[in-house]
Amino acid sequence: MTGKLSEAEKRYEEISGKLSDPQIVSDQEQYKSLMKEYKNLSPLVEKFREYKKAEADLAEAKEMLDESGADKELREMAQLQLTESRELLERYTDELKVMLLPKDPNDDKNVIVEIRAGAGGEEAALFANSLFRMYTMYAQLKGWRTETVNSNPTELGGFKEISFSIEGDGAYAKLKYESGVHRVQRVPETEAQGRIQTSTVTVAVLPEMEAVDVEINPADLEYQTYRSSGAGGQHINKTESAIRIIHKPTGTIVECQEERSQYKNKDKAMKMLYTKLYEAKLNEQTSRIAEERRIQVGTGDRSERIRTYNFPQSRVTDHRIGLTLYKLDQFMNGNCDEVFEALAIADRAAQLAGSENQ
Repeated sequence: MTGKLSEAEKRYEEISGKLSDPQIVSDQEQYKSLMKEYKNLSPLVEKFREYKKAEADLAEAKEMLDESGADKELREMAQLQLTESRELLERYTDELKVMLLPKDPNDDKNVIVEIRAGAGGEEAALFANSLFRMYTMYAQLKGWRTETVNSNPTELGGFKEISFSIEGDGAYAKLKYESGVHRVQRVPETEAQGRIQTSTVTVAVLPEMEAVDVEINPADLEYQTYRSSGAGGQHINKTESAIRIIHKPTGTIVECQEERSQYKNKDKAMKMLYTKLYEAKLNEQTSRIAEERRIQVGTGDRSERIRTYNFPQSRVTDHRIGLTLYKLDQFMNGNCDEVFEALAIADRAAQLAGSENQ
């Protein structure tokens, strides 16, 4: 472990020197790339330096203990430093093991989120809108940018389905555990008797892909245009600005109708298509290794029930890690980090256990 950490520290110092080189500063692409690497290495190197200090303090305490002789006060001081340094060293070792785990190459990517109403009719559609609001408020708190790609609204203000992008540093790292079935228990606005109804909504979080990530043959694409429409079939505009793209080899269909410009809709739809084809390719790969390693917090399978939102009890429960919080209002207003971070920690712990058992 220390060998890898020493290499990382050496690289960190090398980049630090390069970042003050005027020639590199003038090359924006190279400078940006080095700054990103420097930023990624910083937490690891800082922790490694704390580890080395604790190691040096431990050696000093042992030496002091050997030389304390009959000096009771010095011996007690040395013993205290020895105990503290050992505890710190153990803690830093565990933290560094986690930090050295291979990073998901998609963690820094923007995301495309798809929300679809499941069982529960109009109540499911209304909850789809509630989740859309929750994720956009979370993004706002993080200083991220959101943009709707495609939506199918209902007359009562819900969504049968909605797709939107979130652009921001580490968006996928934070949101990747959200894929799956979200269950809501509440009294619907449409329910006159005040009975609690259980409905479901399906969420998929995909890392946004570009042309460099997935190769598409233009001859395999069929483009269709149509008029954008809102709830109840009312036309938003009279021109055929909405775009539907069909990838003929796979039958994958993507649509975008949110922009008035056909060109902008096409650009968004193509991003969605790259992302969908990448997801299909990734699912094919992960299905082969699913039996070898199953992440503790779930596989991201859209059919897996991951969380329950119980409004009468103001309770949110994540079933993958057994976490229950009685602060549903805050969670629905975008204060989601307590759950999201607990999921990330559980995932890293599962990876660490897997790597140690190999």
